[in-house]
Amino acid sequence: MPTANKEALDFLLSRRSRPAKTLGLPIPNRDQVERILTAAARTPDHGKLEPWRFIVMGKDKLTSLIPLVDERGAALGHDAEKTQKGKNQFMDGQLAIAVIEVQKPSDKIPAIEQTYSAGAVCLALLNAALASGWGANWLSGWPSHDRGFVEHGLGLSDTERVAGIIYLGTESATPPDRPRPDLEKIVTWL
Repeated sequence: MPTANKEALDFLLSRRSRPAKTLGLPIPNRDQVERILTAAARTPDHGKLEPWRFIVMGKDKLTSLIPLVDERGAALGHDAEKTQKGKNQFMDGQLAIAVIEVQKPSDKIPAIEQTYSAGAVCLALLNAALASGWGANWLSGWPSHDRGFVEHGLGLSDTERVAGIIYLGTESATPPDRPRPDLEKIVTWL
């Protein structure tokens, strides 16, 4: 019989993201962020390709992206409400880590598996931050998927895209738990 890690399983069974708009100061310091990133980087990466990288953004960088969201929202013809929603996460955030999917040529590892690995890194980063005691939330939003925004604001190449942006900080309000999936509806036993 395997030995269970009860604390880890209890954490996973009760983990809860915290809304990014409720995350404030203090934020993790560089050493704490590096520890969280080290945990996230242990994600399975299918052939050791490491098809992802991280961009750590403090308040100054997040604030500097707000005018670009306005510019890109206008260029894309978004209404004021959609543009504002795109700006809010950058306005409210104190610290964010963008997980960048980096597609790498491989005869053995399909592109879709590299995408899955990038998504897994997002969840690992989120869980590592939560397990470290910080509030954390995984967001994307339309700016994250707009080539003009990610190329000019984050310096991404045409072979890169944002898998997610994980916001970290100190939780200012505990949200109520949300309904969880009904296993009877989503599990098939064969």
